[in-house]
Amino acid sequence: MSQLGTETAFEIVNKVKALEAQGKHIVHLHIGAPDFRTPEHIVEAGRKALADGYHGYTPAKGLLPVRESVAEYCGSFHKAKVDPDDVVIVPGGKPTMFYAILMFGEPGAEILYPNPGFPIYESAIRFTGATPVPIALEESRGFSFDPEAALAQITPRTRLLILNTPANPTGGVVQKRELDKLVAGLEQHPHVAILSDEIYSRLLYDGEQHTSLLTYDSLRERTILLDGWSKTYAMTGWRMGFGVWPKSLVAQAERLQINSNSCTNAAAQMAGMAALRGPQDCVEKMRSAFDARRKLIVKELNSIPGFRCTLPKGAFYAFPNTAGTGLESRKLESLLLENGVSCLSGTSFGAFGEGFLRFSYANSEANILEGMKRVRACLQPA
Repeated sequence: MSQLGTETAFEIVNKVKALEAQGKHIVHLHIGAPDFRTPEHIVEAGRKALADGYHGYTPAKGLLPVRESVAEYCGSFHKAKVDPDDVVIVPGGKPTMFYAILMFGEPGAEILYPNPGFPIYESAIRFTGATPVPIALEESRGFSFDPEAALAQITPRTRLLILNTPANPTGGVVQKRELDKLVAGLEQHPHVAILSDEIYSRLLYDGEQHTSLLTYDSLRERTILLDGWSKTYAMTGWRMGFGVWPKSLVAQAERLQINSNSCTNAAAQMAGMAALRGPQDCVEKMRSAFDARRKLIVKELNSIPGFRCTLPKGAFYAFPNTAGTGLESRKLESLLLENGVSCLSGTSFGAFGEGFLRFSYANSEANILEGMKRVRACLQPA
C-alpha cells in the first residue's frame, strides 16, 4: 500500500472545502470536471431506466445494447470497427486503466507512461511492483513526445506502453505523423501492449482531428482503448467508462471486473446509451465554451510576469511554465491557494512537471478572470 499514490486534485478539494468553511472565497481552477450539468435527455434516460426497473445486476461486461451503442460510437467517431463482445463497460475511466496495468505489471516488468501525465498511471504501475519508465512530454513540442526517444526506451522487460492524447495535465495532442512513427516502431516490438487513453478525444480545438490507436490494424490485437462519458457529456458523477479490449484479453478484463466492481450501475448504463445515440449538439456547445475559455486563460496567463503558457490543443487544461517566478511548483500552488485560487502543482503529475502549474478552465469566464486577477495580485503586489 505504501507504493500506491493518490490524485492530488482530490486532496486539494479537501483543502478548499476547509478554507471555504472558514469563510474564505476560493476560485476553483483545480478539478478536471466540466462545470456544465449533464444534458437533460441523458438525465431523462436515467430517470426512465429507474422507473422501468433497471435496479439489479447486469452482465459484468455491461448490457448488450449499451455495448452495441459503444461499438457504433467507435465506428462513427473513432473510425474503427468494434465488436460489442470486445467492449467492457466500467464505472469510470480508471478501471480500464487499472485492469490493464494489473494485467501487465509485476516485479521485473517495465511500463512506459507519459510524464507529466495523469498521476494514477505511475501510482498503479508502482503498486504492481513494475518499474515505471517515464516518456518525457516536451513543452517545445506542444507537450507531445519524441517517438524515436520513446521507442528507444523499450527493452525486453517492457510489457505495456501508455498513451494519452489529448492529454491531462498539459492539453497536448499527439499528431498523426508522430503516431505513425510510433506505431511503425512498435511493430518491431510485438511483446509490448498499448493502453491508449482517449478520454478527452472529443475536446479538440483549432481544427485538430483525433486519430484513434484503434485505427492501426497492425497493433489492434495489442491495443486497449480507454474512453468514456465523463468529460464528453459532463457525466463525471455517473461513473461511466468503457474499454475496448483485444479479443485475447476480454475474458481477463471481465474477470477483473467481477472481482472488483461486479458490474456498472444499470440505470447509468442506459443513460450512457442515450448519450451516445442521442443528439450531439450538447457536446459541441460545451466544446465551444471550453474553446473560448482556453483562449481567455492562456491570454491571461501569458500576461502574468514569470509565466509562459503554450496554447493547448485539447482537453480543458492550461499548463503554464512558471519557472520565471523563481518558486518551486508546490510552493507556488500553496501560495496561490492562500490567496484564493486553487490549482495544481505540475509535480502532481510527475517529476517532469516541476516548473509548471495546471489550471483547469472547466469554469466560467468570469471565474477565470477573477482567478487570474488574484494570481497577478499575488505575484505583483501593489
